[in-house]
Amino acid sequence: MPDELKKQVDDLLMNTYGRSPVTFVRGQGCTLFDDQGKSYLDFLAGIAVVNLGHAHPGVSQAVCNQALKLTHVSNLFYTEPQARVARLLVENSFAQRVFFCNSGAEANEGALKLTRLWGKKKLGGAYGVITMEMSFHGRTMKTLTATGQKKIKEGYDPLVPGFKHVPFGDLAALEAAWDDNTCAVMVEPVQGEGGVNVPPEGYLSGLRELCDQRGALLIFDEIQTGLGRTGKLFAYEHFGAEPHIMTLAKGLANGLPAGAVLAAGEAAELFTPGAHATTFGAGPVIMEACRVVLETLTSPGFLDQAAKTGEYLRARLQDLAAKHPDKIKQVRGLGLMLGLELAGSGAAVVRDMLARGFVLNCTQDKVLRFLPPLIVNPGEIDAMGQALDQVLAAWSPAA
Repeated sequence: MPDELKKQVDDLLMNTYGRSPVTFVRGQGCTLFDDQGKSYLDFLAGIAVVNLGHAHPGVSQAVCNQALKLTHVSNLFYTEPQARVARLLVENSFAQRVFFCNSGAEANEGALKLTRLWGKKKLGGAYGVITMEMSFHGRTMKTLTATGQKKIKEGYDPLVPGFKHVPFGDLAALEAAWDDNTCAVMVEPVQGEGGVNVPPEGYLSGLRELCDQRGALLIFDEIQTGLGRTGKLFAYEHFGAEPHIMTLAKGLANGLPAGAVLAAGEAAELFTPGAHATTFGAGPVIMEACRVVLETLTSPGFLDQAAKTGEYLRARLQDLAAKHPDKIKQVRGLGLMLGLELAGSGAAVVRDMLARGFVLNCTQDKVLRFLPPLIVNPGEIDAMGQALDQVLAAWSPAA
């Protein structure tokens, strides 16, 4: 990495990221290339963003074609790309209406605004939302308050009132926390940043039943779990429970900024003209990227293949766990959203894998997170597994 570029970034950008000393200049499929010509297999996909792989030809061509026709027009007018993507989302989910925005945090903000309207309309002004410990919902003031991790909130007091946090997977704790001010429950079907935590059987359906009994809304934050990541189009399909509201982002436009709030029933009718808005959300160029993503994900056999590949990756990780029982505590997750919990800090493992040409991520200090593009193949998985085996052989949990 040229020292001049690193100095410019470090001097001119606000210090919000602990960057690795690599400058990526190009990507193709599951492979990234740095400015020195070195190639890397990407098992992070921009943190579950480029689900179709880097420089996907269909997405790239659709974006270029649309940019030559119409880049932006206010949402005070109609556009065809927006209508097509809304139709694809509604036809392939529980939802009846969609609001488009630019990011996951914006999508969650929109969902939380719906809960305020719901509380005023249905619950005498209730505005409390119960979320889960170890959750992650965004970096805006309201979504970081919703997030169940203290480190995300540090320095930002006073926080937004009305949020409670309970242990993930514990219905009894949620019932105990419920009070007259509760109007909604917000949960990731599988926690991502929290450590790739899968809920116990019956948990999500139990949440839906409880919300229905008490007239509250259930929000599924599928920003990381949605759009094929778990082997189904949406993670809720694994659990036999539908939400009232669902949020999407990350993989929705395969690397371009897009988010969405989906809702059904009365929750879908709460927004009225002027109640919520966005300048850039659902721009024609972004919508064309979303269209290609959704058409690809819903094409015959695509998700079945991704699910099989997820099983292959899990089996490879389980082989490593059996080979290194003193260093690996657990393999968990769904589809191509998998976590490998280590017996010690994983920072050195991530660093050593990067040096060998593999991009990984470690969350909660000890959980290696695997979020490759959904097009990853067994050969690429084997190459990563072989390198990780070698790295783990030399790694000490006590280091």
